[in-house]
Amino acid sequence: MPNETITRLLDLRGQVVLITGANRGIGKAIAEVFGAAGARLALVARTAATLEAVADQLRQSHPLHDPSQPTNETVLALPADVAVEAQVNATVQRVIDVWGRIDVLVNNAGLISFGPYTEVDLGEWERIIGANLTGAYLYCRAVAPWMERQHHGAIINISSVSAYTGGVSGSVHYATSKGGMISMTKTLARDLAPHGVTVNAIAPGQIDADPNLLTDEARERVLAMIPLGRLGEPNDIAYAALFLASPMAAYITGATLDVNGGILKR
Repeated sequence: MPNETITRLLDLRGQVVLITGANRGIGKAIAEVFGAAGARLALVARTAATLEAVADQLRQSHPLHDPSQPTNETVLALPADVAVEAQVNATVQRVIDVWGRIDVLVNNAGLISFGPYTEVDLGEWERIIGANLTGAYLYCRAVAPWMERQHHGAIINISSVSAYTGGVSGSVHYATSKGGMISMTKTLARDLAPHGVTVNAIAPGQIDADPNLLTDEARERVLAMIPLGRLGEPNDIAYAALFLASPMAAYITGATLDVNGGILKR
């Protein structure tokens, strides 16, 4: 196959991609990679200031950016709480109003917290499930009808290796939310396949996105368990997402792609 054909398969110009949790870490890396591929970006996060800073950075580097045409939007910053249905619906409608379509949805927004199950009260349970699972469902439900009309679309849910391992001690709510994402992925893949929409998940291992998440001692323990001998980088997940959104993955749906350095082999 000629090299230019491969390049064309990864060219997302003309497509609109909505990414939640896009203001930092994995979400920001996904936005950078999809932006470099030419996609118009709708970025969602709760913190408006940091989200707008990321959006402005991506506008300046976007291959379709044209300062002489300020109305030619390439990146939208859409502050929202993904667990609030009205805010989810408003952001999706805003994207449709501006660009008239959504081709790719990446459900990346999420929270993590630790604590013995005896100390995870109902409020904390609902906070984590709301951000990680309910939010992903609300975005799928809001976006899928537009993809059905297009008879085209890709939904990518960012789960976790914890969905299979049960996570580390003291993260029952987090592991449960990520396991739920994988079950949701399989169900929606079946429901949306007749409409030409694929639904897949990515299960990252330990990603070096937050330098404060692991102590030096914990980092060494984790590294000893990873056959590839390094923590993952946010771009490791971003490149996997780009593949699942591209025509290269057109016959893949209902799958979970493990990106974990070999820490879990299924």
